Amino acid sequence: MSTRAGTLATPEDLVNLDALIGAYYDLTPDLKDPTQRVAFGTSGHRGSSLKASFNDAHIAAISQAIAEYRTAQGISGPLFMGKDTHALSGPAQDTALEVLAANGVTVLLDTAAGYVPTPALSRAIIVHNANPSNRAQADGIVITPSHNPPADGGFKYNPPHGGPADSHATGWIADRANQLLEGGNKGVKRISLEQAKAAETSGTYDYLGAYINELGTVIDLDAIAGSSLTIGADPMGSASVAYWQRIAEQYKLNLEVVNPIVDPQWAFMTLDWDEKIRMDCSSPNAMASLIANRDKYDIATGNDADSDRHGIVTPDAGLMNPNHYLATAIDYLYSNRTGWSSAAGVGKTLVSSSMIDRVAQSLGRKLVEVPVGFKFFVDGLSAGTLGFGGEESAGASFLNRQGQVWTTDKDGIILALLASEMTAVTGKTPSQRYAELTDAFGEPAYARVDALATREQKAKLSKLSPADVTASQLAGEAITAKLTQAPGNGASIGGLKVTTENAWFAARPSGTEDVYKIYAESFIGPDHLTQVQNEAKALVDSVIA
Repeated sequence: MSTRAGTLATPEDLVNLDALIGAYYDLTPDLKDPTQRVAFGTSGHRGSSLKASFNDAHIAAISQAIAEYRTAQGISGPLFMGKDTHALSGPAQDTALEVLAANGVTVLLDTAAGYVPTPALSRAIIVHNANPSNRAQADGIVITPSHNPPADGGFKYNPPHGGPADSHATGWIADRANQLLEGGNKGVKRISLEQAKAAETSGTYDYLGAYINELGTVIDLDAIAGSSLTIGADPMGSASVAYWQRIAEQYKLNLEVVNPIVDPQWAFMTLDWDEKIRMDCSSPNAMASLIANRDKYDIATGNDADSDRHGIVTPDAGLMNPNHYLATAIDYLYSNRTGWSSAAGVGKTLVSSSMIDRVAQSLGRKLVEVPVGFKFFVDGLSAGTLGFGGEESAGASFLNRQGQVWTTDKDGIILALLASEMTAVTGKTPSQRYAELTDAFGEPAYARVDALATREQKAKLSKLSPADVTASQLAGEAITAKLTQAPGNGASIGGLKVTTENAWFAARPSGTEDVYKIYAESFIGPDHLTQVQNEAKALVDSVIA
């Protein structure tokens, strides 16, 4: 742990904004360097202009590729586009608009020229496409690197279902974008920003008003308003900063916007574990300021830069572990949403806590376990066959109170508000309820560690089959399952998961570093967890050697 983790950033920690923006326009990517090519991960293309991995050339090529993809897919409705508060998001939005306008794509930017949270854009797509009079389907672009440091930029595509694009779409877009880059972007159609803004195809949409006006359909805001709860909402300099103020005013909540500052350097942030500024609302170091003031509020919450993640702080427990909060949210929602179908399942990623499995079983709900990636929850949320979908990295969404789709992307705003609803309705904070769940189901110890691996070893890990694992025991217990495909949908997990009666581990290769990640959990205790981790590493190393 760094000695400066959790302390306020100093001037030396801040990115030079002039250099950052200058590099966006001035640097040209070297396509011989794999890190400077377009690559879509689970949340779009990310990089930094200073490293020539997120520049004007990249965004122009990606935008042209998206325009061509829309044509190929018959998507002819408006494209909803919004940006977060990262310094590179504004220039990237300008680049994208120049290209999309030149391609004749109708683009809807924020009415107030403000910032757009990921869930607000997802909601806009869903509402448009659910309207029978809108025969032409809409899609969208969110310009954000999520919780990444201030020097980073991000660009992600959401197709007509409103959620993250699947690997088929992102693979096609990335391949075409790189092809355009290799040709010097000569195949990119583009007009000036002035022309693009004046184009008939360039319009606006009230993301803030549309999203907030409907919040009562998904959260019991009357219960919160009728309680005596004091709420602190820290946008953490994110796209939701204006949203929280409007929520407080419109629904008459006793809610204080803890930090209304928008600063692309994030000079007000406390440093994360590695002394970097990172808007990770699940990190106790990044959330140190809010945690230090936890006694001022009955519930305090944080969001990352595009507000698709949530952090929950209570007076009795401080910052809740994301797994703990997901379990309590599921327990509360399925017990209190009478408008939901009794057949609606519980969605979780395979590296989320098994406490969720035990809660789902107690509720009589089907557990749907999928690989890492929110895209795997899209179909279930859209159809209402999943009431909730959540990831261990503090990202989740759920159906509205009538059992209909709300968003198909992560929504950190409603997860933050749900903590207040739970407390107002039950009289217990989410952390107090979690303590009751551990009394009923046991208290798990959970952690993630990294292990060194070469590129070849990582490739082997991603292609394992259960037959490659010959071990029959793990940390003193019989192995009950060896999984390389997710039981919820049969999709490849890109790694391995091994379970016993009281423990499990999952190993997945890192996409950016020469390591693989070991997620592990034990309901026996911390010492047993350590044993699971050690044996997991030995087991994985033996099969990828």
